[in-house]
Amino acid sequence: MKRIYLAFIVVLLVIPVVAQPPARMREVQKKVTQEKQQQAVGVSERAQLEYPTAPTMPEDAAWRRDLYCVIDLQKDKNAVLYYPQEPDGDHMNLFTFLFKLVMHRQLKAYDYTIDGNESFKSTNVLQPKDILDRHHIRYDSKGDQFRVEDSDIPSADVHSYYIKESSYYDQHTSSFHTQISAICPVREEADEFGGAAAKYPMFWLKYEDIAPYLAKLSLMASNYNNAATISADDYFSTHQYEGKVYKTMNLQGKVIANNDSAMKIEQTRIAKELVTLEKHVWGGDSTELKKDSLNSVVEKKENKTLRRASSKKNEDVSTSSRSQLKRQKSEGGSSASSRPRISVRRQRH
Repeated sequence: MKRIYLAFIVVLLVIPVVAQPPARMREVQKKVTQEKQQQAVGVSERAQLEYPTAPTMPEDAAWRRDLYCVIDLQKDKNAVLYYPQEPDGDHMNLFTFLFKLVMHRQLKAYDYTIDGNESFKSTNVLQPKDILDRHHIRYDSKGDQFRVEDSDIPSADVHSYYIKESSYYDQHTSSFHTQISAICPVREEADEFGGAAAKYPMFWLKYEDIAPYLAKLSLMASNYNNAATISADDYFSTHQYEGKVYKTMNLQGKVIANNDSAMKIEQTRIAKELVTLEKHVWGGDSTELKKDSLNSVVEKKENKTLRRASSKKNEDVSTSSRSQLKRQKSEGGSSASSRPRISVRRQRH
């Protein structure tokens, strides 16, 4: 009886020990997953605190104009984004910097669709392997991790970027801003038969996501002072790049004409339209607005004074002319009476 009793007690003690590990393992895995998610969120928030960026565009902006521009890295103002073609220590160009962030899954890349418009839906997210296979980039894989040598990163082939700019009027602060909302690297491949290079837009990136990271990337700010640097975020925020409009958001979804002369005319018209709006909307410098308003008041007063002066002058002229006419009449009458009268009579023959 004692043996049965002891065996029963042993069984009762063994069952919880055997059943506990799977439950504990599930709890530990769940806890690790939560910690990783919290850690990722914490890094993002910490990056935003350490590297503050420009305020985002309000959704209820009173006026907004969206433009798609191309940044040609062959231009002097944009060349700072192209060099060095291969990383030199911590110094790297914009594409290498963004490419590594995407490969490490710190940034989400979105597919470039046929219409060329960005779409930041979860269904449009590209996986690192999709990008590597689509653009024939060599890599080594270990599980879901991908390693690409610096020499295999096609940063030298990225000669331009597509960006989406939004010029808007913020009625809350009575200010006018221009902000980038999306950016897309464009890879070029030379034609084997000597024709024009083919352009392949790679993927869209949400600028709001990459801005805290761009604040860490230093760019040369001067060709003459190599010690002068500027962050990539400040470079874009202060609009130091040179971009040309190639598409606007319109009802028909049409791009600007491919004809060079027509494109230049349309680009000039759009630029003039934005400058005119910024100049007249209550979004510029408050002192300049006050100056303009004061100038208008002064001009009105000056015009009023000039009108009064001219009217008074006209009255004086009319008065003097009337008195002069009277004087001439009176002088004419007195001279006529003082002269001898001569009468001529006709004689008959």
